[in-house]
Amino acid sequence: RLAKGIANGEIDEEDFAQQSESLVARFPELHALAWLDSQKRFQGVYTSPTAQSVRVRQAGEIISSAETDTIFNAVSELKQGVFSNPTRNIGPGGGTSTVATLHLQVPMLRSGKFVGTVLGEYTLDGLYRHALPNETITRYAVSFKDARDRVLVGTEAAASSWNLLLPWTPRKDSFEIPVAPMGNGLYLHAESYRTSPTLVTSGLFWLIAGLSGMTAWMLFGTWRHSRRRLAAQRALLAEASFRRAMENSMATGMRALDLQGRITYVNPAFCQMTQWTEQELVGRTPPFPYWVESEKDAMMSRLDDELKGRTSPGGFQVRVKRKDNSAFDARMYVSPLVDADGHQTGWMTAMTDITEPNRIREQLAASHERFTTVLDGLDAAVSVAPLGSQELVFANKQYRTWFKTVADGHLRLVEQAGALPIAMSGDVDDEEVDGLAGLPTDEIAHSASENAELFIPELNKWLEVRSRYLSWVDGRLAQMVIATDITPRRVAEEQAAAQAERAQTASRLITMGEMASSVAHELNQPLTAINNYCNGMVSRIHSGQIDNGGLINALEKTAKQAHRAGLIIQRIRSFVKRSEPNRVSSSVQTMVDEAMELAEIELRRRSVRISPYVAQRLPTLLVDPILIEQVLVNLLKNAGESIDNANRPIGKRHIELRVVPKTVGEQQVVEFRVQDTGKGLAPEVMERLFEAFFSTKVEGMGIGLNLCRSIVESHQGRMQAENIYNGTEIEGCTFTFWLPVTPAIRLGLGATATSPMPSDPVDGVIQ
Repeated sequence: RLAKGIANGEIDEEDFAQQSESLVARFPELHALAWLDSQKRFQGVYTSPTAQSVRVRQAGEIISSAETDTIFNAVSELKQGVFSNPTRNIGPGGGTSTVATLHLQVPMLRSGKFVGTVLGEYTLDGLYRHALPNETITRYAVSFKDARDRVLVGTEAAASSWNLLLPWTPRKDSFEIPVAPMGNGLYLHAESYRTSPTLVTSGLFWLIAGLSGMTAWMLFGTWRHSRRRLAAQRALLAEASFRRAMENSMATGMRALDLQGRITYVNPAFCQMTQWTEQELVGRTPPFPYWVESEKDAMMSRLDDELKGRTSPGGFQVRVKRKDNSAFDARMYVSPLVDADGHQTGWMTAMTDITEPNRIREQLAASHERFTTVLDGLDAAVSVAPLGSQELVFANKQYRTWFKTVADGHLRLVEQAGALPIAMSGDVDDEEVDGLAGLPTDEIAHSASENAELFIPELNKWLEVRSRYLSWVDGRLAQMVIATDITPRRVAEEQAAAQAERAQTASRLITMGEMASSVAHELNQPLTAINNYCNGMVSRIHSGQIDNGGLINALEKTAKQAHRAGLIIQRIRSFVKRSEPNRVSSSVQTMVDEAMELAEIELRRRSVRISPYVAQRLPTLLVDPILIEQVLVNLLKNAGESIDNANRPIGKRHIELRVVPKTVGEQQVVEFRVQDTGKGLAPEVMERLFEAFFSTKVEGMGIGLNLCRSIVESHQGRMQAENIYNGTEIEGCTFTFWLPVTPAIRLGLGATATSPMPSDPVDGVIQ
């Protein structure tokens, strides 16, 4: 058990010492245990405290005893435990000790490889005292003797003077048997004296009776063993007949070679394939008669590799000649031939006729070539990949031109296009959605295709992606993606959209002109009234027909009309240019939705997905919604640019927008978090991130983040940024700002004087 545990790495030096101490405590005759490695060096030694005359070995010491070295070599060859002959130990002082010892070495095998032994040292004195019953030692003279009949330990019977007076005492009875593990190297010797004729007679009687009973028992055991042996022979014959019948019915040819390359066995299928009989093949040495003449050198080289074990597990293809000189294609598989003792005696070769499979394979190759020629001639990229796998089972020439031969392009097109046959409608909680609810109930190969239009930055092309599910040739469910270049069409559409935008701009200008006319008409009424009131007052003053009351009444009406004109002008100015925030009770969900509508245009162009999460039942905020939307748009577009500049793969091109309630100190706030998967911010950039006119972009003005923080702080909120780390690698960046639910704003103060507000939300886009 110790040897097995050490070989398996379950026991180290400390465990060895502890288990050795326990083992010696249980078996006092065991005085010492040692752990020897394959270099005959002591790795661990434990010696019983009572073994005073046994020399204590140290860890790292090399075997010095010739007997121990011999047993070590025998154990390494036999791979089993070996006992040594009994010897006298070398005492601590270097002299010969009177203690006779016996060694047992057990091998340590790791995956069948010898890695050392565990050595146990027994003392014959301990075996004598602890292994032999006390009643035997007291009644008989028992001793251990070696092969030279020398007493190693024990006592010998000596005839006393009293016994010599008795006529029946001079003859003593002695018994000697070899100790089983040691063979002829160690004997157990016992002597006894007869004390009376009756005792001797009784002893002989019972001895004969015992021997007779033992003989009868052995005869009965021999009879039972003979019956079991006969049954085993019958079972072996039936098994051999079964295996012979199975072997003869096989269509695979079997051939056995010895280690020198001589044929020792062929089965009927091999003979049938080659048209050579078993008598003609068995015993033949290379070159074999079924070798093709023109390939003998190559076959000889392959046979040499086969005998040296240099063969492929998948086998190899050869040409085999029949006896009538016709040839066929065959595939051979080679494996070692091992006997019952675990020794390799040769090589077993299995041969299969693959002429017909080769013909079918050639036809399939020709059909596949025609198929791929047609698909390679298409202008669209066609690819097929099994669901849930990174394997690309088919890709035509156009796909390989755009995306090489890897499945990343296919998976990215599928992910960006969202080509999953799941059609959900309405607001449904994610936890209640069955991910397979949209799979078709009919045959999957006939499910409808999905269409999407994507922009691929590295190709600088717009692709129309169509996908559908199909059953691949191996039975797996696969997805086919067809990507067609629609860049010219999209350019034309963008030009048309630009024309439409210019038309809309012109329409807005006309609308503004119409508004100016209506405003002028509306302003004309209070101005006319003011003019009439003034002219009337002047006429009545000149004529002296007005008193103070009438004058005050006319002036009040004039002031009222002037105030009306001022309100009209103020409303127009507010429409054209807003100078300070207009805080109103605003819905968080509405602000997030409008900001996402503005930002998604840019994010979609960069192939960046956005994952919003807005907590339910959020309180309304007293904010300027346009300015908060401006901050969100700035942060989302900045995150998209960071991901694009980091060249993240499709699976990592996403932004997470989370809006949740939070408590800062004792104040209830709403936290907005924008998390991207870009390359993050360098330490020197982080220090100057919110400085005015600081930018890391060549075309940037450096006012975007400064304006964002000013807007947040004008609403008594805070903004911060931090990198996301995966170990030491930056995986992205997070911008967070929060706004108080009930901000401490003085009525009518508006924005802080140190936080200028942009006149147009678009001006605040991060540059």
